[in-house]
Amino acid sequence: MADTAGGTILVANLKGGCGKTVIATTLAAALAATGAKVALADADRQKSALRWTRRRPVEAPAVEALDWSKSKDVGERPKKLDWLVIDAPGALRGAKAEELIAQARLLIAPVSPSFYDLDATKRFLKEIEDLKRVRKGRVEVRLVGNRIRPRTKAAAGLDAEFEKLGHAPLARLSERAVYAELAEQGLSIFDRPAKALEPVRDQWAPILDALKD
Repeated sequence: MADTAGGTILVANLKGGCGKTVIATTLAAALAATGAKVALADADRQKSALRWTRRRPVEAPAVEALDWSKSKDVGERPKKLDWLVIDAPGALRGAKAEELIAQARLLIAPVSPSFYDLDATKRFLKEIEDLKRVRKGRVEVRLVGNRIRPRTKAAAGLDAEFEKLGHAPLARLSERAVYAELAEQGLSIFDRPAKALEPVRDQWAPILDALKD
């Protein structure tokens, strides 16, 4: 059993292309690597997370695939599950947002250093702040800086925007080609123990630590 508390994690934002699926699949693989029973629900019509699970080798730690892409309602959560990771649809809002957030203990919103991502994130935080579960603190909302190129003007600007939003980032993930390379095989950085990937895995430590509470 994993050294984690268990529950449901929703990966969501208003803007597509912010890296939701990479975050969701990597997180699912990281939790599965601990020995936990993990399912990955794909609520996006593009079904990128589902395609990842179909490519996943049988010898890799199991991640159960759930297709929530066609349902207007939240799908059924399997029994005897330690973790459920949900890859939300792009432009998540309204009733669908409320239904998915109602399932979660943690909402991770990926943000890349671009005006469009930052603008969408501001609107997303504004739209969900009055939802009862968010307002009462029953679901923790955390931002994750994604696809960051260290020591660039854009990276520095992102830190300033996080401060304006009043949300310190839970983690900062660098832009790395290895994510896409492994995704083609249904794998993640947590499925490859190579020492060269240690710095990349270390960037995920704050996210995984947050799940132990």
